[in-house]
Parts: sequence; structure tokens; C-alpha cells
Amino acid sequence: MRLTLSRAALASTMLAATLGASLLLATSAGAATTLGASAAQTGRYFGTAVSAGKLGDSTYVSILDREFTMVTPENEMKWDATEPNRNQFTYTGGDRILNQAVSTGKRVRGHALLWHQQQPGWAQSLSGSDLRQAAINHVTQVATHYKGKIYAWDVVNEAFADGGSGGRRDSNLQRTGNDWIEAAFRAARAADPGAKLCYNDYNTDGVNAKSTGIYNMVRDFKARGVPIDCVGFQSHLSNSAPSDYQANLQRFADLGVEVQITELDISGSNQANAYAAVTRACLAVARCAGITVWGIRDTDSWRTGENPLLFDGNGNKKAAYTSVLDALNAGGTTTTPTTPTTTPTTPTTPAGNGCTSSVSLNSWNGGFVATIRVTAGSSALSGWTVTTTLPSGAAVTNGWNATNTGTSGSVAWSNVSYNGSVAAGQYTEFGFQGTGGADGITSTCAAR
Repeated sequence: MRLTLSRAALASTMLAATLGASLLLATSAGAATTLGASAAQTGRYFGTAVSAGKLGDSTYVSILDREFTMVTPENEMKWDATEPNRNQFTYTGGDRILNQAVSTGKRVRGHALLWHQQQPGWAQSLSGSDLRQAAINHVTQVATHYKGKIYAWDVVNEAFADGGSGGRRDSNLQRTGNDWIEAAFRAARAADPGAKLCYNDYNTDGVNAKSTGIYNMVRDFKARGVPIDCVGFQSHLSNSAPSDYQANLQRFADLGVEVQITELDISGSNQANAYAAVTRACLAVARCAGITVWGIRDTDSWRTGENPLLFDGNGNKKAAYTSVLDALNAGGTTTTPTTPTTTPTTPTTPAGNGCTSSVSLNSWNGGFVATIRVTAGSSALSGWTVTTTLPSGAAVTNGWNATNTGTSGSVAWSNVSYNGSVAAGQYTEFGFQGTGGADGITSTCAAR
């Protein structure tokens, strides 16, 4: 049967159809026309570095609010900014960025707890055990202040040397002992168990000696139960990414850690294509959690005159922006997020006025790592001693965050200067590595 509509009815029908189509397109496009929304389609984030001093710039803030879902403070959470004088902490700049991010539904990457640069003058003058204690105390205090508010911390930044050795960078931190990175990660985990803990570096974008040195460290950490959840690739590039960029991300992901592109900026005439290639590489690696560009507009970049970002100095979208958006909207693998690594602990009876201790073990054939948690009872601790009893044949080879008497049988551990004070009901942790079997290790705690 043929139906005939009046002109008015036909016009009304066509208008409704047009409006409906327009609304559908607007709704669909609106969910995928910003960097953050487009990245979210595959479970990823798209973030930027932010300076607190620019939060009064309306153009800057408008782009920040619209485009990004993750924020990294450029300098406001670094050592010189948060502890300008020893044991005197200030969080004004970092808190301002965090509060602005949270108020607009964004998450925050903490950057960076320990770095050989941007240390306050008083830390630069320290060395040896004094510097080690100050550094671990700094990690503990800052991570505790932001506990539960940080998605991931760059716990250690740029600790490996450039060149062909694949070894560590010489620095005052490195000269405190080769285990300083491990100690920092353990302290960060104790202070904020919910934050993902990352190692972050540059010139590691392809498979080379430096990235392989870091790869070997991460593999060792994973094997020994050192808490590491992610690796950051800064990706300060010119014209293109290395041809093995994706393969390099994948080999780290295969270790069971999350990979994050943390400081992306690309200069050169091939900028748009290079940005798209990096984005596609992240999308192809299931454990690539997201991308952060290091700044918003070209005029905000630390690479003065190179114009390496996605927006020009006036806040206009560049060709590189469009290439990234198109790559994100083309889709890729859905992320396989990691969660902060934890190890079951031996249960203890709640403490009264004293303290209790519990043991977490990561063991393998011929060796182990033990993490000891010291929990205060109903009163705060001003100091503590833990006695661990090792099985026959087991021996301590090294420890951190405590001093020990003895290496086998009954071993006494005492707090160091920065972790003797524990608030009522709270805890601190120390650990040690050993040889032999780990089964049957026990611990008892006494306040002092």
C-alpha cells in the first residue's frame, strides 16, 4: 500500500530525522573528539605535564580541562620543591595541581621522588649513609602525604648512564650503594601500597644498551619480589621513533610490568607522522597504559624553539594533534592493567601497647627476599627491634631500612633514624635478602 504524506508532515518528518541524525553524530563524535576520550575507548589515558604557575592562564586551563585525563606535575613534586630544608616539607605547588586535576575528574602521576638532579642544596651536600637515610625518609614522607591520591609514582628517575655500558649513572645517590633504587621502591610501597611504582628514563625508546640495562634491572626486581609495577619511557624524539619502539615496549610488558609513555614531545618536519606512530605502538601493546605529552602548547615546552607539542602557542590544534586523535580513534588492543604488587603476609595478633611484626616472602631455589612489616599497637612507637628466626642453612646477605646483628639463626633488626617513629595503628617495613631456604622464617617485635 502506498502512503502519501502532506508537505507539512513530510517536512516535519525530515526535520525530525535530520535533528535525530545530528544529535546522534554529535553524541558519538563528542565521545571521541578529545584526546582523553579517544584514548579511553581502549582503556588508556592521555595526559600532559602541568605547571602550577600556568593554572591562571585561561587558554592553558581550557585545553587542559577539555583534552586530558591524566596530569603530571612538571616540578612541583620533586625533591627541591617538596623538601627545601631537611625534614621541612611543603606541598603547596603539588597540592594545587592535584586539587585542580581531581576537581575536573583527572588522575595524577607523581613525578619524581628521587632524581640526581633538582635535589635541594642540603641534600647535595650529603653522602653515604646520611644521604641514604635522607633519601628514604623523603620518599616515605612525600608518598605518605599523597597516599591514596596518586595513580603512579616515578619513584626513581634517570638513574642509568647514556652510552654503551648499560650501567648505572654515577651520582651521589648511586654512591650510597647499588641497592638504593630497590630501597626507594620498597619505601614507596610501604608508604602508599595503592600507587603503581615506576622507573622512568630517557633515550630508552629502542632496544639499546641503556634500555637493556634497565630491562635487566626490572627482570631482577620481578624475580626477587622487589615492588615495581611500571616503566616510563620519556620519548623526547626528533622526527621519528626508533624502528623497534613497539618491540621495546613489548619486551618490558612481557616482564609483567605496565609500560607508560611519560614525557612525549617530538620536533621536526615529520612530527605528525611520528606522533601517530608512537600512538599506534602504545595501542598495539596491551600493557601500555597511556601517553603523557610534556606540556600543552609549544610555548610551554622546555624545548624552546622546537615546537614539539600538539598545540601551537595560541592554543590551536596542530597537524600532530589530528594524527594522534585519528590513531586513537582507529583503536587497538584493550589495556591489560597491572595492580600494585603485594605478597601475602603471615598473620599476627593485634598489638597492645607494643608492636607486632609479619613476614612476606618471595623465594626461589636457593634464595629469598623477606619483607617485614612492623605495626604499632594502641600507642605510637619511638623505636622498635624485630628478631627474625631463620631456618638452618639460611643466611642474610643484605638488608634495607633496618640495621641487623647477626646473619643466621636468630637475627636482631633495629630501626634506623627515619623509621623508628610509627603512629598508633600504623606500620613501617624493612627487608632483607638471603640465601638458602625461606620456609619457616618467623619474627617477633618489641618496642623500645
